[in-house]
Amino acid sequence: MSILGFLFYCLVAAVCAGIADYIAPGRIPGGFLAAVVVGVIGAWIGGALMGSVGPALAGVSLLPAILGSALLIFLMSLIGRSRV
Repeated sequence: MSILGFLFYCLVAAVCAGIADYIAPGRIPGGFLAAVVVGVIGAWIGGALMGSVGPALAGVSLLPAILGSALLIFLMSLIGRSRV
């Protein structure tokens, strides 16, 4: 994978995390870099749970990435509430 491909992968993952941020009952704590991290980890979780279902862009299956990111955001909000 080239540098440009990796940057495009991170951009698509961040957009998926942004969409998941509207779906999930919680918020991503941070800015764009946190959205990239949540998107990449969410794409990995969604891919592990669902496989590559639906359309893909830059190597990211969009539906599993959005659902995996939403699950990660929800789990992060549960952990955050338990600490307060």
